[in-house]
Amino acid sequence: MTDDIAAMTLELAQDPNSLVFLRLAEALRRKGQLDAALTVAGRGAGRYPELADAHDLLARIQADKGDGDGAFDAWTTVLRLAPDHLGAHKGLAFIAYRTGDLGRSVRHLTRALELAPADTSLASAIERIRSMMVSRTEPAPGAPEPAPPEPRGAVELTPALLFDQQGRVLRGSLERSDGVDASDAVAAALAGVSREAERATRMLELGEWRAIAIESGAVNYELRTPTAETLLLVMRGREVPAGRLARIADKAVEQARQWLEELA
Repeated sequence: MTDDIAAMTLELAQDPNSLVFLRLAEALRRKGQLDAALTVAGRGAGRYPELADAHDLLARIQADKGDGDGAFDAWTTVLRLAPDHLGAHKGLAFIAYRTGDLGRSVRHLTRALELAPADTSLASAIERIRSMMVSRTEPAPGAPEPAPPEPRGAVELTPALLFDQQGRVLRGSLERSDGVDASDAVAAALAGVSREAERATRMLELGEWRAIAIESGAVNYELRTPTAETLLLVMRGREVPAGRLARIADKAVEQARQWLEELA
């Protein structure tokens, strides 16, 4: 990968108008070199302002950096240039979800599903968000008051939740004790954690981070990175010792990698 980046950098230096900037910026993004990726993609989008894929790449890098406003503007530009751009609809759906605009998120996901009807994850996401919208609906006049939600610590969890660096759930689920699916909310909240951990370990000269352990009232968690693009949250009750949870996480990471390889 490093050799490829060097070769593409040289090619772009020799020909600043080359479309190799798309592959170079994507390679830098996957390596976590987001500032360099943003510079390359930004210059490329400036040279090719009508190229939708350039703005899509710019948006994905900005989303990785946590710049939701910048990503929103770039994906909006993509849809102006290419109204049926699948990636832009997915990206804008994610941003709308993060900001609590569930209706807009569903609209973008619905259009994405029309463009990619074989993508079952889109249908699942639409169903989950619509369920959340129903749960947020205020009761009709005269209806009984809803029961108060359970404390955040009181949750029933499945063994693991796999999601990507943009917070999109890939596999697994997480439910509160009242049955509400919290998978998307948790994945969205944890998106970008690995980059923050990487920055911290780099500043402290600790090398690459391998796991993040989280303790709560009823559940212990361990966050891992099966691949550079994905995160895996493994969870067990407090009665499970930390060492055993780490071994469970090791096995879950291998299973996640195998599953991802089968999809590739």
